[in-house]
Formats: sequence, C-alpha cells, structure tokens
Amino acid sequence: MLKIAIVGASGYTGLELIRILYCHPEVAVTCLTSEQSAGKRISDVFPTLRGRCDIVLENLEPVRIAEKADIIFTALPHKAAMEVVPTFLKLGKKVIDLSADYRLSDPVVYGEWYEPHLNPANLKKAVYGLPELRRNKIKSAKLVANPGCYPTSIILGLAPLLKKGLIDPSSIIADSASGVTGAGRSAKVDSLYCEVNEGYKAYGVGGVHRHTPEIEQELSLLAGEELTITFTPHLVPMDRGILSTIYATPKKPISTETIVQLYQDFYRGEPFVRVLPQGNLPSTAFVRGSNFCDIAPLVDARTGRIIIVSAIDNLVKGASGQAVQNMNLVCGFPETMGLEGLALFP
Repeated sequence: MLKIAIVGASGYTGLELIRILYCHPEVAVTCLTSEQSAGKRISDVFPTLRGRCDIVLENLEPVRIAEKADIIFTALPHKAAMEVVPTFLKLGKKVIDLSADYRLSDPVVYGEWYEPHLNPANLKKAVYGLPELRRNKIKSAKLVANPGCYPTSIILGLAPLLKKGLIDPSSIIADSASGVTGAGRSAKVDSLYCEVNEGYKAYGVGGVHRHTPEIEQELSLLAGEELTITFTPHLVPMDRGILSTIYATPKKPISTETIVQLYQDFYRGEPFVRVLPQGNLPSTAFVRGSNFCDIAPLVDARTGRIIIVSAIDNLVKGASGQAVQNMNLVCGFPETMGLEGLALFP
C-alpha cells in the first residue's frame, strides 16, 4: 500500500484529493497538513469526512512529512509550493504539484507573471502533467506539474487542430466560465455569496490572467511555433465546473463531420476525454464530480470559423482528479484507478 501525504489539505483541492484517494485500492493517506488548521482533525474542517478520514492536520515540516509518505501532493498557493518541493525531491520523494510553480518551463516567464522563481533548475525537471499529451514522460517523472483548470479545458479542446496544423494559430479566442470554487476556499469579497449570486462577470480581461502563459506555452508546442491567444475568464454563480468556448479560423474550409471524425480519432482510447456526437454540446452538469472532459467541435457554417466547446469539473479533471491520474501513471497503476466514478446528476 502506497503512503500518501497531502500538503495543503484544508482547501477544496485537498478535500477532493482525499475524496478520490479514499476509494483508491492501492494507496492510503497517512499525512495531511494545514498551517491554519493544524491540530484539528480534517473531519472537523470538512464534516463530509466524518468517520471516514479523521486524520489530525499537521504543520508543514517537510522532513517529518517525507518520513510518512511515498508520494506527496502539494496543494499549495504559488510560491509556497516551491519553498518545500526541493526538499521533498532531495529526500527521494515523488511530487505531484497542484500549484503553478512548475508549470512554466521558462523562469523568466514565470517571473513576469508571478515573481522570481526560487529554484529554476527544477523547472527543467518537471513534466507538465496533461496525460493525453505527455503520458510517457509522466510515467518516469519525479516532479509532475499538474495543469491549471482553464488550461486543461482549452488545451484539450485545441490539441487535435493544432497538431494537424488545420487552424491559423493567431486566430484563437477562448472564453471560459468557471464555478466559484476556482477562487479557492479562503475568504474573498469577490467570491462571497451576495457578490456572485445572480451575476455573471468577466475578470482578468485583456490578457492578464495568470493561466495565459501556461496556455500559450502548451499550445505553442502543439503548433510548432510561438503563438498568443485572446483568453477571457468568467465567473459563474455555481459551485464547480468550467465551460470553455474556443474559436479559431481554419486554414482552408472544413466540415463539421470532418472535424468530429478528427477529434474522435485523436482521442480514441483516451479514458477521460469524450468527444460528443455531432449535434450534442457539453454541459458542466454532465461532468460534475467526474474526471471527464467532454468536447464538441463544430463549424459555424455562416462564418466558416471553427468552434470548440469543452466542459470539465475544475476540481477533478481541472485539479485533483488529474493529479491522481498522474499519480497512477508515475506509480505504474492502471490510469483510471480510483477515478472510475460517474458524474453526479442532477
């Protein structure tokens, strides 16, 4: 039985990791940390866990944590992760990092969007953890940089078209809408009930959202050339889920039938990507609580533009579920182990 530590367990992604790993037959969660709630039982912080996971939360002491675990998930804010990940690696532990600290391969770019990186040498060692595109590299990784939620929905939505060179890379526009859990669990005025209920708003407008360089990095690799996109995130008054609507101009006319077939071929055999039949569109309601990404590509017959709609649960395929998928690959377990649960509906 593999021993698991979750560093930063009192946030939504930490809870989701516990929920998923509790049903995983090959692992046991042995250590949970929280700076704010140290000394409390995790079931006091999250009553949904009562009688199932009652581990006492600890302070973040990397050496002690490493003694208790084989694999470590770091579910911390940016900067906090890179302060402890090097210690875990030096102690021979494998790390799945859910922060943004190791997603960008260029430390200069990271510094421009966040702050100076504390251990840039590890950026080259990290593997970007999108299994559908990096499966073989993930299997041998010691440090996996778990992708962001918005990037997951957009990169999976565009990968087949960019890989085949079918669209003008300079034409990409992505509008993405997320549930409020995407803002984290800490108290913020912008995510209070009265601030978000009955409202729908854009934020991070004008290319300033921190997921932008991550999206552009991965799309550029797929396209084989540097590209920039127009990305606008939105906040929706729901708990969880992301719906991305992506627009691109084809290099030559193409039909919806051809694109649907392309996507079905590209993602054939992928356990967590569902390409919907022509005429069907994704909904966050149909992936809620699951590790699925639903995708529907089509052509706007009037303008000739390609439109791709993708839906994920931001806490599962957009965070903790994908992290467990990466852990399975790193550890040689079946990729779907612990992730077979269906979406919750209604």
